[in-house]
Parts: sequence; C-alpha cells; structure tokens
Amino acid sequence: MLQILFEDNHFIAVNKPAGILVQGDKTGDMTLADMVKVYIKDRYKKPGDVFLGVIHRIDRPVSGVVIFARTSKGLTRMNELFSKRKVEKKYWAVTTERPNPIEDKLIHYLTKDKEKNKVRLFNKQKYKNLKRCELDYSLLAEVGDHFLIEVNPTTGRPHQIRAQMAKIDCPIRGDRKYGSSHLPRLGMIHLHSRSLSFEHPVKKEAVSIIAEPPDEQVWNMFDDFIFDD
Repeated sequence: MLQILFEDNHFIAVNKPAGILVQGDKTGDMTLADMVKVYIKDRYKKPGDVFLGVIHRIDRPVSGVVIFARTSKGLTRMNELFSKRKVEKKYWAVTTERPNPIEDKLIHYLTKDKEKNKVRLFNKQKYKNLKRCELDYSLLAEVGDHFLIEVNPTTGRPHQIRAQMAKIDCPIRGDRKYGSSHLPRLGMIHLHSRSLSFEHPVKKEAVSIIAEPPDEQVWNMFDDFIFDD
C-alpha cells in the first residue's frame, strides 16, 4: 500500500519501498509511477488516462521520498527547481565501515557504463565527458559495527551516493555492486531518501517532505537516534 507523504493539486510525494522501480525499464515490472496513477484514478474517480510527470528518480534498491507532478505546469516548474539545484535533498545511509573523517565534502568526476549499469569515479577531470558530482556527509550515530550517515548531495548523478561512499571505503550496506560484503535483504540496500525541501514553485510556500526508513532490522537498530526532523 502506498504511503502518501504530500499531496496537492500540483504534486504528490510518496515513500517508495525498496525494490520498486520509479519509472519503467526493459523488465516491464510494475512501477511506482503506475501505482501512483492507480491511486489518483481511484481516489478522484478520474476517467481515462491520469497525467503524472516523473520529476526525479531514485535507484530501485533505494527507499524514500519521491515526488511526482500532477500537472504539466507543476512538472515544468519542479524540473526547473531541480536543474537549478534549489531542492535540498537529504539521504540516510547505513555502512559497516566508520567514515574517516566523520564528516566531509566529497567531489569526484563520474562516468557511467550503461551496459553494466555501474559508474566509475575519478578524483580529477581526466576526460571531457566526466560529470562533476558533489556531496556532504556526516556521521549521525553508530551501533556496534553499523554506522548511520547523513548525506546531502549537491548534484544528482546516477549512483552518485553509492559510488562516492564506496570511494572512501564506506560502501552502503547490501550494495554488492559497489563493494559491500553483505547481501541485500528484501530487495534493498541501506540507502534512504530521507527528505526533500524546497519552495513550492506555484504556491511559493516552504515545503519539507520527510519519509521514515523501512521497518526493518538494520534500520531499527537506530530507533533511539532517529527523530522526526
């Protein structure tokens, strides 16, 4: 069942479960966008096709906030906010390695191998086609050999957080593609889109959309440290 986090005439945001695609791919699997369309159609008794604009995506094994546009006007304006980096994105990640230092800014240059669906990072702009990727991270809590890290990406490159954390020897738990020794559980890696904050591009009001992590053993280890923002 969909967990609706925010809804108005222009946008709808949901807490995406890990293991579900945001948008269709060659697998033909049911997507989050499909589910949201069904929800809108049923709730508002809409005949025919439902308009739903995909504004951004998070990876299939990642959970958390995803926002869609319910109008073409909303889609255009929200795309502009993302392109101008006026959306503050916060992620939570669990690793089994303690980051050193415990907070830092990471800047790398990224290229993607589409056939392998994997990215490669460089410390410098070695080639013209490399994309700059940047994030800030800080250690929030630790329980035994598990570490809860907050990540604030400035850019939104494919697999950026996964690859950049692996680059500093802190792969996200369950992310075998980028070096984790743990198998993914329940279709998830332990990366969660915690919140999106922005000025509503139509109403001009401050919006902050927050999603709770999955109710799952590893995330639940940090219950004593996790509070609503």
